[in-house]
Amino acid sequence: MTLTGWRAGGWRARGLRLRLTAAATLLLAGGLVVGAVLMVALLSHSLTSALDSGARTTGRDVAAMGMPPPEPIPVGGGNIVVVQVVDGDDRVVGAAGATADHLVPLLSPSELTQVRSGRVLHLHGDRAGVTGMLRVVGVQSGSEKQPATVVVAVDASSIGESSRLLRNEFFIGVPVLVILLALLSYAVIGRTLRPVEDLRRGAAEISGAAASRRLPVPDGQDEVHRLALTLNDMLARLDDASARQRAFIGDAAHELRSPLASLRTQLEVAQHLGERADWPRTADGALIDIDRLSRLVDDLLLLARLDEPARPQRRSRVDLGDLVGEVARSYEHARVPVSVSADGPTTVDGDADGLRRVVRNLLDNAVRHAAGKVSVTTSGSSRRVVVTVADDGPGIAEADRERVFGRFTRLDDARSRDAGGSGLGLAIVRDLVRAHGGSATLGDAGPGLRVTVRLPTSLRRS
Repeated sequence: MTLTGWRAGGWRARGLRLRLTAAATLLLAGGLVVGAVLMVALLSHSLTSALDSGARTTGRDVAAMGMPPPEPIPVGGGNIVVVQVVDGDDRVVGAAGATADHLVPLLSPSELTQVRSGRVLHLHGDRAGVTGMLRVVGVQSGSEKQPATVVVAVDASSIGESSRLLRNEFFIGVPVLVILLALLSYAVIGRTLRPVEDLRRGAAEISGAAASRRLPVPDGQDEVHRLALTLNDMLARLDDASARQRAFIGDAAHELRSPLASLRTQLEVAQHLGERADWPRTADGALIDIDRLSRLVDDLLLLARLDEPARPQRRSRVDLGDLVGEVARSYEHARVPVSVSADGPTTVDGDADGLRRVVRNLLDNAVRHAAGKVSVTTSGSSRRVVVTVADDGPGIAEADRERVFGRFTRLDDARSRDAGGSGLGLAIVRDLVRAHGGSATLGDAGPGLRVTVRLPTSLRRS
């Protein structure tokens, strides 16, 4: 691993609390440094502007005295070091200040030209016999016939001293402040992340043996609180799915055991009888049990596919009237007659095999329980198609009409596995209808049971 990769991996390996504290401290330190630099610059600029303004005020006051200026030139103290009045020939005609020269100009001719144009010069104090630096300005005076320039030099050493003092304070104060705020950030971030650590410990304690445990929900209405609620909702859904899966597996095993046990019993009896066994009859019984097993396995596989999320469907335009008539013709020799009627447009957008399975399951259930007849009607409009299957059997009590859509559900009148099926027919119907965006409900046919399936004419594509 390269050094750069090791450093990056080492940084990522640090705790989130330390990384957040380091990031916050770096940002804070950067902000304080930038603020300190700006403050020093603003202080220096403010002091410089004040010195220049005072020097120009002094120059204007001297210029207002006229030419030639009085001797000595009355000027205030403060930071003023030298005041000279220089005529158009660069000769000193008046001066003030402890170190002012009455004969030699403070500035050279080129420098005089610069101050006359309004520039401010920054010179060493040796010219005026002082230490430190000077700021020199010029103010026009006199008249057109006798032009003159008032040169004012002020001591600028206070600017550097004030800036150095402020910088020294920052050199001491900023690191101390950064350290204090880093410690405070570390403590605050640790307190903020404590609910996350509680969630981690709670998640670590959850196992298959304790699937019903829930994560601790912190107080407050922040993001961590909402995360804990969302995770608990997810755990509840997982628990529910796990419970349904265990129940489904148990029910499936129980259903498979019955035909397998019957098949095994027939074969063992036939084997025990040997040549005296009625092998054709044994084969017929075995085939019946094998058919039951095949139907049950097909139902289980279909339910497993329906449980898959975002299961793609083979959609096409299907005429439910024709499909119902096709399926009903296979019941011509059923124990009760099946009548079919259609009214209005019955074309939907869906899976023909799935819809055929819906109709067949409904007719199987109706024929199994009907007393004398079964009727199927289809009707439609521009928005939906309705398929109704009614029988004149014992019906289902209103309290049980929702429960029978559950998997492996049998009511008291239909508990025989031979006569009552596996208890998956209506569950498959509802799952297939919902996959098509429709609904399936039970009602009273007076007497008997009415199953109503409503399907949209157009299934929106995902």
